[in-house]
Order: sequence, then C-alpha cells, then structure tokens
Amino acid sequence: MSKDGKQGGGNDAGGKGVRVDKWLWAARFFKTRSLAAEAVDSGKIKVGGDKVKPARALRLGDELHIDNGADVWQVEVLGLSDVRAAAPVARLLYAESAASVARRAGEAERRKLFREPGAELKGRPTKRDRRQLSKASGQE
Repeated sequence: MSKDGKQGGGNDAGGKGVRVDKWLWAARFFKTRSLAAEAVDSGKIKVGGDKVKPARALRLGDELHIDNGADVWQVEVLGLSDVRAAAPVARLLYAESAASVARRAGEAERRKLFREPGAELKGRPTKRDRRQLSKASGQE
C-alpha cells in the first residue's frame, strides 16, 4: 500500500495527470524513460504544438507530436498510465490520427522500395572484395 492508501503501481494515475516522459515510456514509444526524457528535452515531443519539459503533466485529450527518430506520430491521449504494460494494453493509451497513419504507411512503403546503398556490405571488405572493387574501378 502506498502512503495515500491505494494499492498497485499507479495504473490510472488518478485525476492529476502523468509526467510526459513516463507516459511516453508506458505507451512504448521509447525503450527507456531516460530516452523519453531526452527526447522531450530536445524538443522532439510537443504537446498541443508547444515544446514541454519532461515533468509536464499529461491530461486526457492532449494532442502529442512525437518524433522518436524512426517515425513521426500524431496522437491523442486516451488513457493515462505510469506503468509499462504489454503492447496491446499500451496501444489503448492513445489514438493515432488518420493523417499520421497515412504518412507512416507511405514512409514504410518508401523505405521498402528504396535500397540502401552498401546494404549488402558486411563490415570491412575481404581481400577478394577489394580485388573486385579495384578491378571494377579500373585500377590494375
């Protein structure tokens, strides 16, 4: 039991809101809470279009713009939690906008079609690879 008389890990966060960094971690946008706090500090997370600090309390209905490096999300907060749960449970904490879903699907398709240069290279070239490169480039 906690000092306020409640049991459990703080799953609903009462009516007072949850820290932005805790919510981002609980909703599984970031692997660790420190990565989430770093992203908030660097301005990659915006609440209602404004940059915020990690300790800012989120409320139900807040609009978030999240750039976690790999993807950009536009979400609305549907639930509050400061406890990291399974992915299907975490997915219930937010609703992604239709424009965000379309943009992320387009980006995924573009990445699928774009072949990364040097993707087949695995580290340092072998002696055989170097010979083939020099032969192809016209050197000896």
